[in-house]
Amino acid sequence: MSSFGANVVWQRAETEKFTDRRYSRGHVWRFDGGVEIPASSSPHVVPLPYSVAENVDPEEAFVATLSSCHMLFFLHFASDAGLVIDRYADDAVGIMETRDGKTMITRVVLRPDVTYAGSRPDTGTEDELHHRAHEACFIANSVITDVVTEPVRYT
Repeated sequence: MSSFGANVVWQRAETEKFTDRRYSRGHVWRFDGGVEIPASSSPHVVPLPYSVAENVDPEEAFVATLSSCHMLFFLHFASDAGLVIDRYADDAVGIMETRDGKTMITRVVLRPDVTYAGSRPDTGTEDELHHRAHEACFIANSVITDVVTEPVRYT
């Protein structure tokens, strides 16, 4: 069994009242390797200047995570099949909708563009590699995951 963590930190600026909702949604994601990623709500959800357009938002991260997981498994299975990949790029898109009164990402479309060294495999082979990658992707298999909140309590 493995576990994975992230440290997410937001800090109110002294000049921000907070209760008027006029506070920055900018925050930081920190990971165990030392990488820090500036994050924010999406400007599509919280208008500027309260979101930070150049930061990664959770919706973009969700789409990128699914794409990245799929890619890593695709590369693995292609290597096993003796194929040599020179480049893999994906312009993935997540679609947000409201269903039953809840706003959610209802669909993520991956659009992998794979460049092979030598000849490209036939469509059936490539489709099978993508199918296997999708079936194996931990993240794609996790979107049905229960999300549990366990607040830290100080006594």
